[in-house]
Amino acid sequence: MIQKLLGKLYVQVLIGVGAGVVLGVWAPDFATDLKPFGDVFIKLIKMVFAPIIFATVVLGIARMENMKELGRVGVRALIYFEVLSTFALALGLLVVNLVQPGHGMNVDPAHLDTKAIASYTHAAQTPHTFIDFMMNLVPTSIVDALAKNDILQILVFATLFGVALSHIGSRAKPVVDFLESFTHGIFTIVGMIMRLAPIAAFGAMAFTVGKYGLGSVASLGKLMGAMYLTCVLFVVIVLGGVSRLSGFSLWKFLKYIRDELFTVLGTSSSESVVPQLMRKLENAGVSKPVVGLVVPSGLTFNPDGQCIYYTMAAIFVAQATNTPLTMMDQLVVLGVLLLTSKGSAGVTGSGFITLAATLASLGKIPVAGMVLLLGVDRFMSEARAITNTIGNAVGTLAIARWVGAVDRERLADALDGKLDDEAELVTEGGKDATPAGSRIARAADAHATLMH
Repeated sequence: MIQKLLGKLYVQVLIGVGAGVVLGVWAPDFATDLKPFGDVFIKLIKMVFAPIIFATVVLGIARMENMKELGRVGVRALIYFEVLSTFALALGLLVVNLVQPGHGMNVDPAHLDTKAIASYTHAAQTPHTFIDFMMNLVPTSIVDALAKNDILQILVFATLFGVALSHIGSRAKPVVDFLESFTHGIFTIVGMIMRLAPIAAFGAMAFTVGKYGLGSVASLGKLMGAMYLTCVLFVVIVLGGVSRLSGFSLWKFLKYIRDELFTVLGTSSSESVVPQLMRKLENAGVSKPVVGLVVPSGLTFNPDGQCIYYTMAAIFVAQATNTPLTMMDQLVVLGVLLLTSKGSAGVTGSGFITLAATLASLGKIPVAGMVLLLGVDRFMSEARAITNTIGNAVGTLAIARWVGAVDRERLADALDGKLDDEAELVTEGGKDATPAGSRIARAADAHATLMH
Protein backbone atom coordinates (compact mmCIF):
# COMPACT_ATOMS: atom_id res chain seq x y z
CA MET A 1 0.00 0.00 0.00
CA ILE A 2 2.73 2.46 1.02
CA GLN A 3 4.86 1.47 -1.98
CA LYS A 4 1.91 2.07 -4.31
CA LEU A 5 1.23 5.47 -2.72
CA LEU A 6 4.89 6.51 -3.03
CA GLY A 7 4.69 5.63 -6.71
CA LYS A 8 2.22 8.46 -7.31
CA LEU A 9 3.79 11.58 -8.80
CA TYR A 10 1.84 14.03 -6.62
CA VAL A 11 3.00 12.21 -3.45
CA GLN A 12 6.61 12.38 -4.60
CA VAL A 13 6.24 16.10 -5.35
CA LEU A 14 4.71 16.72 -1.91
CA ILE A 15 7.64 14.92 -0.28
CA GLY A 16 10.01 17.07 -2.33
CA VAL A 17 8.22 20.27 -1.25
CA GLY A 18 8.32 19.25 2.43
CA ALA A 19 11.98 18.28 2.28
CA GLY A 20 12.78 21.58 0.55
CA VAL A 21 11.08 23.60 3.30
CA VAL A 22 12.97 21.71 6.03
CA LEU A 23 16.32 22.15 4.28
CA GLY A 24 15.60 25.84 3.66
CA VAL A 25 15.01 26.39 7.38
CA TRP A 26 17.95 24.34 8.70
CA ALA A 27 20.60 25.04 6.05
CA PRO A 28 19.59 28.21 4.18
CA ASP A 29 23.02 28.84 2.62
CA PHE A 30 23.17 25.37 1.10
CA ALA A 31 19.48 25.50 0.14
CA THR A 32 19.92 28.63 -1.98
CA ASP A 33 22.50 26.76 -4.05
CA LEU A 34 19.80 24.29 -5.15
CA LYS A 35 17.98 26.85 -7.29
CA PRO A 36 19.26 25.26 -10.55
CA PHE A 37 17.20 22.11 -9.80
CA GLY A 38 13.97 24.01 -10.32
CA ASP A 39 15.34 26.21 -13.11
CA VAL A 40 16.50 23.25 -15.20
CA PHE A 41 13.09 21.58 -14.90
CA ILE A 42 11.31 24.74 -16.09
CA LYS A 43 13.78 25.05 -18.99
CA LEU A 44 13.16 21.43 -19.97
CA ILE A 45 9.41 22.00 -20.04
CA LYS A 46 9.82 25.22 -22.03
CA MET A 47 12.02 23.26 -24.45
CA VAL A 48 8.96 21.24 -25.58
CA PHE A 49 6.41 23.97 -24.89
CA ALA A 50 6.43 25.66 -28.31
CA PRO A 51 6.49 22.45 -30.44
CA ILE A 52 3.54 20.99 -28.52
CA ILE A 53 1.40 24.11 -28.87
CA PHE A 54 2.26 24.44 -32.57
CA ALA A 55 1.60 20.79 -33.44
CA THR A 56 -1.57 20.52 -31.32
CA VAL A 57 -3.18 23.65 -32.78
CA VAL A 58 -2.26 22.77 -36.37
CA LEU A 59 -3.52 19.17 -36.04
CA GLY A 60 -6.75 20.22 -34.37
CA ILE A 61 -7.65 22.85 -36.95
CA ALA A 62 -6.49 20.77 -39.94
CA ARG A 63 -9.01 18.08 -38.96
CA MET A 64 -11.94 20.47 -38.51
CA GLU A 65 -14.65 20.01 -41.12
CA ASN A 66 -16.25 23.40 -40.50
CA MET A 67 -14.15 26.56 -40.03
CA LYS A 68 -17.12 28.31 -38.39
CA GLU A 69 -16.51 26.09 -35.36
CA LEU A 70 -13.04 27.61 -34.99
CA GLY A 71 -14.50 31.12 -34.87
CA ARG A 72 -17.14 30.06 -32.37
CA VAL A 73 -14.51 28.61 -30.04
CA GLY A 74 -12.29 31.70 -30.30
CA VAL A 75 -15.04 34.26 -29.69
CA ARG A 76 -16.55 32.38 -26.76
CA ALA A 77 -13.12 31.84 -25.23
CA LEU A 78 -12.38 35.58 -25.31
CA ILE A 79 -15.77 36.39 -23.73
CA TYR A 80 -15.17 33.81 -21.01
CA PHE A 81 -11.64 35.08 -20.32
CA GLU A 82 -12.78 38.69 -19.97
CA VAL A 83 -15.68 37.84 -17.64
CA LEU A 84 -13.59 35.58 -15.38
CA SER A 85 -10.69 38.09 -15.25
CA THR A 86 -13.12 40.79 -14.17
CA PHE A 87 -14.49 38.53 -11.42
CA ALA A 88 -10.94 37.82 -10.22
CA LEU A 89 -9.98 41.51 -10.13
CA ALA A 90 -13.22 42.47 -8.35
CA LEU A 91 -12.90 39.69 -5.76
CA GLY A 92 -9.34 40.76 -4.97
CA LEU A 93 -10.52 44.36 -4.56
CA LEU A 94 -13.34 43.29 -2.23
CA VAL A 95 -11.19 41.10 0.06
CA VAL A 96 -8.30 43.59 0.36
CA ASN A 97 -10.77 46.28 1.45
CA LEU A 98 -12.38 44.00 4.02
CA VAL A 99 -9.13 42.60 5.48
CA GLN A 100 -7.01 45.76 5.04
CA PRO A 101 -3.63 43.99 5.34
CA GLY A 102 -1.63 47.22 4.90
CA HIS A 103 -3.51 49.25 7.48
CA GLY A 104 -1.32 50.49 10.33
CA MET A 105 2.05 49.88 8.64
CA ASN A 106 2.56 53.66 8.19
CA VAL A 107 5.38 53.32 5.65
CA ASP A 108 7.00 56.49 4.28
CA PRO A 109 7.68 55.91 0.54
CA ALA A 110 10.55 58.43 0.66
CA HIS A 111 12.51 56.12 3.00
CA LEU A 112 12.21 53.02 0.83
CA ASP A 113 15.19 51.64 -1.10
CA THR A 114 13.88 51.26 -4.66
CA LYS A 115 17.04 49.74 -6.20
CA ALA A 116 15.54 46.25 -6.02
CA ILE A 117 12.61 47.22 -8.26
CA ALA A 118 14.54 49.51 -10.61
CA SER A 119 14.53 47.01 -13.49
CA TYR A 120 10.76 46.57 -13.23
CA THR A 121 9.95 50.28 -13.06
CA HIS A 122 12.27 50.96 -16.00
CA ALA A 123 10.52 48.30 -18.09
CA ALA A 124 7.15 49.73 -17.07
CA GLN A 125 8.14 53.10 -18.59
CA THR A 126 8.20 51.47 -22.03
CA PRO A 127 4.72 52.06 -23.52
CA HIS A 128 2.73 48.84 -23.94
CA THR A 129 -0.28 50.14 -25.83
CA PHE A 130 -3.03 48.17 -27.55
CA ILE A 131 -1.39 48.91 -30.91
CA ASP A 132 1.92 47.51 -29.61
CA PHE A 133 0.08 44.41 -28.42
CA MET A 134 -1.58 43.87 -31.81
CA MET A 135 1.67 44.43 -33.69
CA ASN A 136 3.38 41.89 -31.43
CA LEU A 137 0.89 39.22 -32.49
CA VAL A 138 2.58 38.97 -35.90
CA PRO A 139 5.97 37.23 -35.69
CA THR A 140 8.99 38.44 -37.63
CA SER A 141 9.32 34.80 -38.63
CA ILE A 142 7.93 31.56 -37.25
CA VAL A 143 11.48 30.48 -36.36
CA ASP A 144 11.85 33.64 -34.25
CA ALA A 145 8.51 33.01 -32.50
CA LEU A 146 9.42 29.38 -31.73
CA ALA A 147 12.88 30.38 -30.50
CA LYS A 148 11.44 32.98 -28.13
CA ASN A 149 8.56 30.72 -26.96
CA ASP A 150 6.17 33.57 -27.77
CA ILE A 151 2.82 31.88 -27.17
CA LEU A 152 0.58 34.33 -29.01
CA GLN A 153 2.79 34.54 -32.10
CA ILE A 154 2.98 30.74 -32.27
CA LEU A 155 -0.82 30.55 -31.95
CA VAL A 156 -1.31 33.05 -34.80
CA PHE A 157 0.95 31.16 -37.22
CA ALA A 158 -0.31 27.72 -36.14
CA THR A 159 -3.92 28.83 -36.66
CA LEU A 160 -3.17 30.13 -40.17
CA PHE A 161 -1.20 26.98 -41.03
CA GLY A 162 -3.96 24.71 -39.70
CA VAL A 163 -6.60 26.57 -41.72
CA ALA A 164 -4.41 26.29 -44.83
CA LEU A 165 -3.97 22.51 -44.37
CA SER A 166 -7.72 22.13 -43.87
CA HIS A 167 -8.38 23.94 -47.15
CA ILE A 168 -6.02 21.83 -49.27
CA GLY A 169 -7.66 18.60 -48.08
CA SER A 170 -6.06 15.25 -48.92
CA ARG A 171 -2.82 16.86 -50.13
CA ALA A 172 -2.13 17.85 -46.50
CA LYS A 173 -2.18 14.22 -45.30
CA PRO A 174 1.65 13.74 -45.31
CA VAL A 175 2.11 16.86 -43.17
CA VAL A 176 -0.68 15.83 -40.78
CA ASP A 177 0.76 12.31 -40.44
CA PHE A 178 4.20 13.74 -39.72
CA LEU A 179 2.80 16.11 -37.05
CA GLU A 180 0.95 13.20 -35.40
CA SER A 181 4.15 11.18 -35.07
CA PHE A 182 6.03 14.29 -33.98
CA THR A 183 3.46 14.97 -31.24
CA HIS A 184 3.74 11.40 -29.92
CA GLY A 185 7.50 11.79 -29.70
CA ILE A 186 7.29 15.14 -27.88
CA PHE A 187 4.78 13.81 -25.34
CA THR A 188 7.09 10.88 -24.67
CA ILE A 189 9.81 13.41 -23.84
CA VAL A 190 7.38 15.17 -21.50
CA GLY A 191 6.83 11.87 -19.68
CA MET A 192 10.59 11.58 -19.16
CA ILE A 193 10.87 15.16 -17.90
CA MET A 194 8.03 14.72 -15.41
CA ARG A 195 10.05 12.08 -13.56
CA LEU A 196 12.24 14.99 -12.44
CA ALA A 197 9.31 16.98 -10.96
CA PRO A 198 9.91 15.89 -7.31
CA ILE A 199 13.60 16.92 -7.52
CA ALA A 200 12.62 20.24 -9.13
CA ALA A 201 10.03 20.90 -6.41
CA PHE A 202 12.63 20.11 -3.73
CA GLY A 203 15.20 22.50 -5.19
CA ALA A 204 12.76 25.32 -5.91
CA MET A 205 11.18 25.22 -2.45
CA ALA A 206 14.56 24.90 -0.68
CA PHE A 207 15.81 27.99 -2.55
CA THR A 208 12.69 30.03 -1.74
CA VAL A 209 12.73 29.29 1.99
CA GLY A 210 16.53 29.50 2.22
CA LYS A 211 16.74 32.88 0.48
CA TYR A 212 13.69 34.68 1.87
CA GLY A 213 13.18 32.77 5.12
CA LEU A 214 9.96 32.02 6.92
CA GLY A 215 10.43 35.30 8.81
CA SER A 216 9.49 37.32 5.73
CA VAL A 217 6.25 35.36 5.59
CA ALA A 218 5.42 36.25 9.19
CA SER A 219 6.13 39.97 8.71
CA LEU A 220 3.62 40.27 5.87
CA GLY A 221 1.50 37.30 6.85
CA LYS A 222 -1.75 39.24 6.75
CA LEU A 223 -1.32 40.06 3.07
CA MET A 224 -0.32 36.48 2.28
CA GLY A 225 -3.27 35.09 4.22
CA ALA A 226 -5.65 37.44 2.42
CA MET A 227 -4.18 36.44 -0.94
CA TYR A 228 -4.51 32.70 -0.29
CA LEU A 229 -8.02 33.18 1.11
CA THR A 230 -9.08 35.10 -1.99
CA CYS A 231 -7.68 32.43 -4.31
CA VAL A 232 -9.56 29.72 -2.40
CA LEU A 233 -12.79 31.75 -2.56
CA PHE A 234 -12.34 32.29 -6.29
CA VAL A 235 -11.77 28.58 -6.96
CA VAL A 236 -14.61 27.38 -4.71
CA ILE A 237 -17.25 30.02 -5.50
CA VAL A 238 -16.51 31.32 -9.01
CA LEU A 239 -14.90 28.29 -10.64
CA GLY A 240 -17.16 25.98 -8.64
CA GLY A 241 -20.15 27.83 -10.12
CA VAL A 242 -18.70 27.54 -13.63
CA SER A 243 -18.18 23.80 -13.08
CA ARG A 244 -21.75 23.26 -11.90
CA LEU A 245 -23.14 25.21 -14.87
CA SER A 246 -20.96 23.12 -17.17
CA GLY A 247 -22.19 19.86 -15.64
CA PHE A 248 -19.10 18.47 -13.92
CA SER A 249 -17.79 18.23 -10.38
CA LEU A 250 -14.98 20.67 -9.55
CA TRP A 251 -13.67 18.40 -6.78
CA LYS A 252 -13.47 15.37 -9.09
CA PHE A 253 -11.77 17.48 -11.72
CA LEU A 254 -9.18 18.77 -9.24
CA LYS A 255 -8.46 15.16 -8.23
CA TYR A 256 -8.04 14.30 -11.90
CA ILE A 257 -5.36 17.00 -12.41
CA ARG A 258 -3.76 16.68 -8.97
CA ASP A 259 -0.35 15.68 -10.37
CA GLU A 260 -0.22 18.91 -12.33
CA LEU A 261 -1.39 21.02 -9.38
CA PHE A 262 1.26 19.65 -7.02
CA THR A 263 3.92 20.19 -9.68
CA VAL A 264 2.80 23.83 -9.94
CA LEU A 265 2.94 24.07 -6.13
CA GLY A 266 6.55 22.96 -6.15
CA THR A 267 7.76 24.97 -9.14
CA SER A 268 5.55 28.09 -8.75
CA SER A 269 5.05 28.11 -12.51
CA SER A 270 1.79 27.43 -14.34
CA GLU A 271 3.79 27.02 -17.56
CA SER A 272 5.54 23.98 -16.09
CA VAL A 273 2.46 21.78 -16.60
CA VAL A 274 0.97 23.08 -19.85
CA PRO A 275 1.97 20.03 -21.96
CA GLN A 276 0.68 17.56 -19.35
CA LEU A 277 -2.51 19.58 -18.80
CA MET A 278 -3.25 19.59 -22.53
CA ARG A 279 -2.74 15.83 -22.65
CA LYS A 280 -4.96 15.28 -19.59
CA LEU A 281 -7.79 17.37 -21.08
CA GLU A 282 -7.61 15.53 -24.39
CA ASN A 283 -7.63 12.25 -22.49
CA ALA A 284 -10.81 13.40 -20.71
CA GLY A 285 -12.59 13.78 -24.05
CA VAL A 286 -12.03 17.47 -24.87
CA SER A 287 -11.45 17.90 -28.60
CA LYS A 288 -7.94 18.78 -29.76
CA PRO A 289 -8.85 22.15 -31.40
CA VAL A 290 -10.40 23.45 -28.17
CA VAL A 291 -7.46 22.28 -26.05
CA GLY A 292 -4.93 23.64 -28.52
CA LEU A 293 -6.53 27.08 -28.69
CA VAL A 294 -7.84 27.68 -25.19
CA VAL A 295 -5.04 26.35 -22.94
CA PRO A 296 -2.16 28.39 -24.47
CA SER A 297 -4.23 31.57 -24.98
CA GLY A 298 -5.56 31.26 -21.42
CA LEU A 299 -2.01 31.74 -20.09
CA THR A 300 -2.14 35.29 -21.46
CA PHE A 301 -5.81 36.24 -21.39
CA ASN A 302 -7.07 34.34 -18.35
CA PRO A 303 -4.47 34.62 -15.53
CA ASP A 304 -7.01 34.55 -12.69
CA GLY A 305 -4.42 34.28 -9.91
CA GLN A 306 -2.43 37.17 -11.35
CA CYS A 307 -5.55 39.34 -11.55
CA ILE A 308 -6.36 38.69 -7.88
CA TYR A 309 -2.77 39.60 -6.99
CA TYR A 310 -2.80 42.83 -9.01
CA THR A 311 -5.74 44.46 -7.24
CA MET A 312 -4.71 43.21 -3.80
CA ALA A 313 -1.10 44.36 -4.23
CA ALA A 314 -2.07 47.79 -5.56
CA ILE A 315 -4.51 48.54 -2.72
CA PHE A 316 -2.12 47.03 -0.14
CA VAL A 317 0.61 49.48 -1.18
CA ALA A 318 -1.89 52.34 -0.85
CA GLN A 319 -2.94 51.16 2.63
CA ALA A 320 0.65 50.64 3.82
CA THR A 321 1.74 54.10 2.65
CA ASN A 322 -1.42 55.82 3.96
CA THR A 323 -2.43 56.88 0.45
CA PRO A 324 -6.13 57.84 0.49
CA LEU A 325 -8.20 56.27 -2.27
CA THR A 326 -11.85 56.94 -3.02
CA MET A 327 -14.14 54.22 -4.34
CA MET A 328 -13.86 55.83 -7.77
CA ASP A 329 -10.05 55.64 -7.54
CA GLN A 330 -10.28 51.93 -6.79
CA LEU A 331 -12.66 51.35 -9.68
CA VAL A 332 -10.17 53.15 -11.94
CA VAL A 333 -7.46 50.76 -10.67
CA LEU A 334 -9.72 47.85 -11.61
CA GLY A 335 -10.47 49.34 -15.04
CA VAL A 336 -6.81 49.98 -15.84
CA LEU A 337 -5.85 46.46 -14.74
CA LEU A 338 -8.50 44.98 -17.04
CA LEU A 339 -6.37 46.34 -19.89
CA THR A 340 -2.80 46.14 -18.56
CA SER A 341 -3.18 42.56 -17.28
CA LYS A 342 -3.74 41.44 -20.89
CA GLY A 343 -0.82 43.31 -22.43
CA SER A 344 2.22 41.83 -20.71
CA ALA A 345 2.49 38.49 -22.52
CA GLY A 346 6.02 37.23 -23.02
CA VAL A 347 7.60 39.93 -20.83
CA THR A 348 10.04 38.71 -18.18
CA GLY A 349 8.78 39.63 -14.71
CA SER A 350 5.49 40.65 -16.30
CA GLY A 351 3.60 40.63 -12.98
CA PHE A 352 5.77 43.28 -11.36
CA ILE A 353 6.07 45.23 -14.62
CA THR A 354 2.30 45.30 -15.08
CA LEU A 355 1.79 46.40 -11.48
CA ALA A 356 4.46 49.12 -11.81
CA ALA A 357 2.92 50.39 -15.06
CA THR A 358 -0.54 50.46 -13.49
CA LEU A 359 0.58 52.39 -10.39
CA ALA A 360 2.61 54.80 -12.51
CA SER A 361 -0.34 55.50 -14.82
CA LEU A 362 -2.63 56.26 -11.87
CA GLY A 363 -0.20 58.72 -10.31
CA LYS A 364 -1.68 58.36 -6.82
CA ILE A 365 -0.23 55.16 -5.37
CA PRO A 366 3.59 55.42 -4.92
CA VAL A 367 5.43 52.93 -7.16
CA ALA A 368 8.20 52.82 -4.53
CA GLY A 369 5.80 50.98 -2.24
CA MET A 370 6.22 47.87 -4.40
CA VAL A 371 9.44 47.23 -2.46
CA LEU A 372 7.21 46.01 0.38
CA LEU A 373 6.04 43.11 -1.79
CA LEU A 374 9.47 41.72 -2.67
CA GLY A 375 9.89 39.69 0.52
CA VAL A 376 6.72 37.67 0.11
CA ASP A 377 6.09 37.87 -3.63
CA ARG A 378 7.81 34.52 -4.17
CA PHE A 379 5.66 32.88 -1.49
CA MET A 380 2.47 34.25 -3.06
CA SER A 381 3.49 33.01 -6.50
CA GLU A 382 2.36 29.49 -5.60
CA ALA A 383 -1.19 30.73 -5.00
CA ARG A 384 -1.14 32.72 -8.23
CA ALA A 385 0.22 29.83 -10.31
CA ILE A 386 -2.18 27.22 -8.92
CA THR A 387 -5.18 29.53 -9.37
CA ASN A 388 -4.05 30.29 -12.94
CA THR A 389 -3.75 26.58 -13.69
CA ILE A 390 -7.13 25.63 -12.21
CA GLY A 391 -8.80 28.59 -13.91
CA ASN A 392 -7.30 27.69 -17.26
CA ALA A 393 -8.21 24.00 -16.98
CA VAL A 394 -11.80 24.67 -15.83
CA GLY A 395 -12.17 27.33 -18.52
CA THR A 396 -11.06 24.93 -21.26
CA LEU A 397 -13.53 22.28 -20.14
CA ALA A 398 -16.34 24.85 -19.73
CA ILE A 399 -15.76 26.29 -23.22
CA ALA A 400 -15.62 22.78 -24.67
CA ARG A 401 -19.00 22.01 -23.08
CA TRP A 402 -20.30 25.37 -24.31
CA VAL A 403 -19.51 24.56 -27.96
CA GLY A 404 -20.35 20.85 -27.66
CA ALA A 405 -16.79 19.67 -28.30
CA VAL A 406 -16.41 17.17 -25.49
CA ASP A 407 -17.09 13.44 -25.22
CA ARG A 408 -19.30 13.42 -22.11
CA GLU A 409 -19.08 9.68 -21.58
CA ARG A 410 -15.29 9.75 -21.62
CA LEU A 411 -15.24 12.86 -19.38
CA ALA A 412 -17.40 11.08 -16.80
CA ASP A 413 -15.12 8.03 -16.90
CA ALA A 414 -12.01 10.21 -16.48
CA LEU A 415 -13.40 12.16 -13.52
CA ASP A 416 -14.61 8.96 -11.87
CA GLY A 417 -11.12 7.45 -12.15
CA LYS A 418 -12.20 4.72 -14.55
CA LEU A 419 -9.53 5.54 -17.12
CA ASP A 420 -6.03 4.19 -16.69
CA ASP A 421 -3.44 7.00 -16.45
CA GLU A 422 -1.45 5.28 -19.18
CA ALA A 423 -4.47 5.59 -21.49
CA GLU A 424 -3.34 9.13 -22.21
CA LEU A 425 -0.61 7.75 -24.45
CA VAL A 426 -2.79 5.19 -26.22
CA THR A 427 -4.56 5.86 -29.51
CA GLU A 428 -7.36 4.00 -31.19
CA GLY A 429 -6.24 2.36 -34.39
CA GLY A 430 -3.07 4.46 -34.51
CA LYS A 431 -4.90 7.15 -36.49
CA ASP A 432 -5.30 9.94 -34.03
CA ALA A 433 -2.88 11.63 -31.66
CA THR A 434 -5.76 12.20 -29.31
CA PRO A 435 -6.82 9.27 -27.07
CA ALA A 436 -10.09 7.87 -28.35
CA GLY A 437 -9.71 10.45 -31.09
CA SER A 438 -12.19 8.79 -33.40
CA ARG A 439 -14.89 8.94 -30.73
CA ILE A 440 -14.23 12.66 -30.14
CA ALA A 441 -14.26 13.31 -33.87
CA ARG A 442 -17.61 11.52 -34.17
CA ALA A 443 -19.02 13.65 -31.34
CA ALA A 444 -17.78 16.84 -33.01
CA ASP A 445 -19.21 15.76 -36.38
CA ALA A 446 -22.57 14.99 -34.78
CA HIS A 447 -22.59 18.39 -33.12
CA ALA A 448 -21.72 20.12 -36.40
CA THR A 449 -24.56 18.28 -38.14
CA LEU A 450 -27.06 19.42 -35.51
CA MET A 451 -25.82 23.03 -35.59
CA HIS A 452 -25.67 23.37 -39.34
